Amino acid sequence: MFRRALGSLVAAGALLLPITPGAAALAAAAPAMVEPPTSAPAAAAEPLARAHAHNDYEHPRPLMDALDHGFTSVEADIYLVEGELRVGHDPQDLRPARTLQSLYLDPLARRVREGHGRVFPGSRQRFQLLVDIKNNGAATYTELHRVLRAYRKMLTTYQKGRVKPGAVTVVISGDRPRDLMAAQRERYAFYDGRPPDLGLGGASLIPLISDNWTNHFTWRGEGEMPAAERARLRDIVRTAHRDGQRVRFWATPDVPGPAREAIWRELVAADVDHVNTDDLAGLQRFLRENDRYRSS
Repeated sequence: MFRRALGSLVAAGALLLPITPGAAALAAAAPAMVEPPTSAPAAAAEPLARAHAHNDYEHPRPLMDALDHGFTSVEADIYLVEGELRVGHDPQDLRPARTLQSLYLDPLARRVREGHGRVFPGSRQRFQLLVDIKNNGAATYTELHRVLRAYRKMLTTYQKGRVKPGAVTVVISGDRPRDLMAAQRERYAFYDGRPPDLGLGGASLIPLISDNWTNHFTWRGEGEMPAAERARLRDIVRTAHRDGQRVRFWATPDVPGPAREAIWRELVAADVDHVNTDDLAGLQRFLRENDRYRSS
């Protein structure tokens, strides 16, 4: 699914190369030190194409817990503080050692290197790093662009109107500077669109369409999904997929139980590309049992 949409994204530009296949929080007064995470588990989990880890950095082992459960997309919030891209949900959570590089980019680079160009050895499934900018949009993105350049060999990139696929695709959400990104002749990241971007094409800039579930649907998993809302969901997905874009909703119910499972079933049935959760084991189990399309 991610690979299929990325193939369409490439077609929206022009292909340059063939598509190849935690530790608890440190005390605030203590010196900030983080041990580098291990880049690969002893036995790699089956990659699950729809699995997206919301607020991934809040897990005991950011990134690595998600990878160990087969997640193919993770979300990291960043702030630009003293020239560093620090990861955390709120300003009081930020620590100097918890940067985008130390928690995500460096371990992904090691994993891709050890996996001979792949995040998941033996699989052509690509990986999404969704970066949510929390402050100073243009300034933070400018620093992020500078940082990503050092990792460009593993990244999906945009150069002079063409998309070159990589093992990891970075997508920018939050306070993202659209005009700045659209004007770049060379980019190492892509833009997280919203429903008004549907039907306009432009997957080489906007490969992902995201929104709050409650902006579109009243159904919370109790009883049958209203027919009109089911039709609306499938129309959103169909329109996005026609233009080579993927779909994600946040704020779906995430408390274990029948309502959450009902929502997840409708998302899978509608072919929504990324199912959002904080419960890694719960979604892994559900997708293994209920999603015939996983990855390749």
